Amino acid sequence: MKHTSQITIILISMFIITQLIGLFVISIYNHPDITLPYGMEPPEEMQASENISSILFAFIIAISLFILLTKLKADTFIRFWFFLVTIIALGLTINAFFYNSDKIFLISIISLVIAIPLAFFKIYKRNLIIHNLTELLIYPGIAAVFVPILNIMGLIILLLVISLYDIWAVWQSEFMQKMAKYQINNLKIFAGFFVPYASKKQKQKIQKIKQKYSGKSEKEIEKQFKKAKIKINLAILGGGDVIFPIIAAGVFFKVIFEKAGDLGITLFSPFILAISAALMLSLSATLALSLLFILARKGKFYPAMPFITIGLYLGIIVLFLLDLILRLNIFIA
Repeated sequence: MKHTSQITIILISMFIITQLIGLFVISIYNHPDITLPYGMEPPEEMQASENISSILFAFIIAISLFILLTKLKADTFIRFWFFLVTIIALGLTINAFFYNSDKIFLISIISLVIAIPLAFFKIYKRNLIIHNLTELLIYPGIAAVFVPILNIMGLIILLLVISLYDIWAVWQSEFMQKMAKYQINNLKIFAGFFVPYASKKQKQKIQKIKQKYSGKSEKEIEKQFKKAKIKINLAILGGGDVIFPIIAAGVFFKVIFEKAGDLGITLFSPFILAISAALMLSLSATLALSLLFILARKGKFYPAMPFITIGLYLGIIVLFLLDLILRLNIFIA
């Protein structure tokens, strides 16, 4: 096991909570009368093939831009970029929780007012608790933007491409490790769950230093930690590994909800069918990620998306078999 049992449970728990929040947010915005605020509603006229191409193109541009900015050492600009994205993503999620059809504009503004200080403390104040708490809300908001523009085939292609990229970025080029180190060391932020922990022996050293230098400034204590060569382990889970399972579950929720409603399924309500399918995919992704954490070895880096994608594909196969039984034809675009 790569991390301790306690840390592994914490990461998996945060993953599950984010998936559930994501499904709630997507179910709210899936209503035909509810639109995404802040101009994030996608154009209706785009075809599915155009959507997947646009997503992949945008992904390439974002990665290329990030690399260029790191080469230019534009750390201030990158932090501000993260700050803006965090505000919008948090605003989308918070807006879903407080949505009121009679006060659409007011609720969207209030959501931004709540999101801005949270984003500020996350990006500029390096608070570990706020960082992880906001991560629970960021990815559901981002997923809500992508779910409406994807169909099932587009989703399957997207998961495959992202998984292949993840394999290359972690095992071949080691770009993912470099990007994570740059975020943590230079930007003092990280796009994903971030849980530092120490061994029992290191904890004892930390406690002794804190007792010896109690009353000293934080900088002085940090300096003593460096002198004592305190080793802190980092348990991280990248944002992409969290958001793509939400998108996958959200796409199936949207498609099944629409298909079941059109066919007039009466044995189960469209919502029950849709949410059951979405939860099945979330469960398959969680099991795949848990298996990776169990089998992974300490000191080694692993691309999580290939494992998560395999879990999602197995869940999709189960849904396909159920689709044949219920004859919803959800796999037909």
